[in-house]
Amino acid sequence: MSQDDTRFKHFKTSDLHQVLAGGEFTVVDIRDPASFQAGHIPKAVHLSNESLADFLRSADPDAPVVVCCYHGISSQQAAQYLISQDFTDVYSLDGGFTEWQQVYPDDVEHS
Repeated sequence: MSQDDTRFKHFKTSDLHQVLAGGEFTVVDIRDPASFQAGHIPKAVHLSNESLADFLRSADPDAPVVVCCYHGISSQQAAQYLISQDFTDVYSLDGGFTEWQQVYPDDVEHS
């Protein structure tokens, strides 16, 4: 495994917006449940301490995963955690959901 394989990568909101239509990327949102319900990136999966074990068991560790938080800070730690759990293609969303909502206000799902 090369040095690059041991760290997550960064993803810009504009790049994520372009690739979401393809469906091969999984977006996991680590914000609190109320914030997630109030609005999230389309088809995002809410990831919490309660749902983490199920996600780790059921997700394809080689499929691309983008971690989203509020501002793109906490997602970096969560992305690195997924790398430590043998996920191979993990990204942290720069700017987080806050930036997504500002740039793509019409592309927000509500639970």
